[in-house]
Amino acid sequence: LSVFFHFQNMFQEDFRNMTEGTRNSSDSSSAFVHTSTVSAILVTVYSIALAGGVIGSITMSFVLLKMNTLSVTTTAIINLVVVHSLLLFTVPFRLHYYVKRKWVFDMPFCKMVSAMVHIHMYLTFIFYVITLVIRWLVFFQWKEKVEFYRKLHAIGASAAVWVFVMVFVVPLFYFEYGRSGSYNNTACFKFQEELQHESVKALNYTVIVAVALISCVLLSLQIFILVKVARKFSTSLCSHQEFWAQVKNLIFIWIIIIWFLPYHLFRAYYIEYVSDSNQLESYNEIFLSLTALSCLDLLSFVLSGS
Repeated sequence: LSVFFHFQNMFQEDFRNMTEGTRNSSDSSSAFVHTSTVSAILVTVYSIALAGGVIGSITMSFVLLKMNTLSVTTTAIINLVVVHSLLLFTVPFRLHYYVKRKWVFDMPFCKMVSAMVHIHMYLTFIFYVITLVIRWLVFFQWKEKVEFYRKLHAIGASAAVWVFVMVFVVPLFYFEYGRSGSYNNTACFKFQEELQHESVKALNYTVIVAVALISCVLLSLQIFILVKVARKFSTSLCSHQEFWAQVKNLIFIWIIIIWFLPYHLFRAYYIEYVSDSNQLESYNEIFLSLTALSCLDLLSFVLSGS
């Protein structure tokens, strides 16, 4: 009889341990909030961005070898290749997480991967604006050409941008990003608790308004230029190189409007109602993933002859 009770106790203990293990496993997996459909969308979008971005970066690198290295536009595109490459380096880790539904790396690395998509988006946006402004200066004949006097000046300008990013932006993300909330180590890209702070909300709203206003100004100015060119060459519009040069400028603006602006517009709604539904977190990740498709720009530039 004592042997029977001994085996019974062993069985109960094993069953309890198995139940606790299942519960812990369930708790760990429940930290991943995305459904199978959302995961499939995220994997597809980032896979397209990775494949197209790698091909575009490689082909554009060969094209840049033949271009004027003193040109400010060329310098901006070189920096664009660099910032795309940094994002593409982190994409496989995102894909691993969305497929396995569990973050197996440490949390500081999660912060870096999460921050990189935001750093990439805003640096890309800045380089687009710089490129457009330079091309417009030439169009309005305020500058015959915009170039650095020496290669060292081009290197210095690029270095200044990256030093600013490394000294101010990266530490800000590393030390402040996800600092006030309590997050599961097996779940990544879940830092929505930071939005409970009014200062964080205010910063987000400021960025949203700035991006929206700049996008509207860029589009309005480009339409004005196209109308001006159309009036000047009304009889043989399509045969003039100036017209097609301005049409190609629209590539930058359409990327901003199609891939960047929707995320910021949804972000305004997301910030206000993030605590009401877990689905908003998934929608936010989808809109954010679309910004990574801007990595396809280099490939489109090469294919269009821009």
